Amino acid sequence: MRIISFSADGIRNAAENGFYDWLKEQDADFVCVQDLQCSEYDLQEAVFHPEEYNAYFLDDVDGKANGVAIYCRQLPKAIMTGLGFADFDMEGRYIQADYENLSVACLLAPSAETGNAEQQDRKNEFYGLLGSHLQKIRNKRREFIICGNWHLAHCPADMQNSQESATQSGFLAEERQWINEVLAAGYVDAFREVSSDHDEFSWRPDGNRDSNGWRTDYQLVSQGLKYAVDYGAIYKKRVFSNHGPVIMDYDIET
Repeated sequence: MRIISFSADGIRNAAENGFYDWLKEQDADFVCVQDLQCSEYDLQEAVFHPEEYNAYFLDDVDGKANGVAIYCRQLPKAIMTGLGFADFDMEGRYIQADYENLSVACLLAPSAETGNAEQQDRKNEFYGLLGSHLQKIRNKRREFIICGNWHLAHCPADMQNSQESATQSGFLAEERQWINEVLAAGYVDAFREVSSDHDEFSWRPDGNRDSNGWRTDYQLVSQGLKYAVDYGAIYKKRVFSNHGPVIMDYDIET
């Protein structure tokens, strides 16, 4: 089973840059897209609804920012939107496809400008709520794959210049500790199960390939899928947005 996760920085711009043409060649079972920056109503063209997929979208209340989508080759038993996090759910940040014993989710975490205490507090609030949610669902009789732009890097190997970035939002000590706690609670960074390379970055903040890279786009999986991870790569040959698609293969069936 192949899952592609991609933060689009605006799905219409990504489409113009060739994302959907590239996608036709990938034979993915699921495609999780974050940061649509438009409403589903704005995506009437056929390119946004490939025939081989069942497409599901979640907008923010204004339909202009955030937004997530999930493309499923196999029809899901149910689609869940939101996490029960009050106004965060109004921002189009989470959508989940449920199958018999597996859930595949698409998540866009809030971002914060470095030095903006209000934004950082809100981002940390989201992480706190999400951590509790991940603890809760761990007890369910199903496996989870949560794909997303988490707006943080876990460790120095995930940063091109980690020493210079220690005070930047996305690499603060409390953010890195949060990911440590999630992994200790029974989740796995799927990409790191198959790659220990220190030069694998999914995000270039200004879109320039020569700028400092971050790995902020993860597929976190429940512990029961740890040994099902077969392959992982961050696609870099073509640029569809400031983020590169994360491609993961799993030895599982829906």
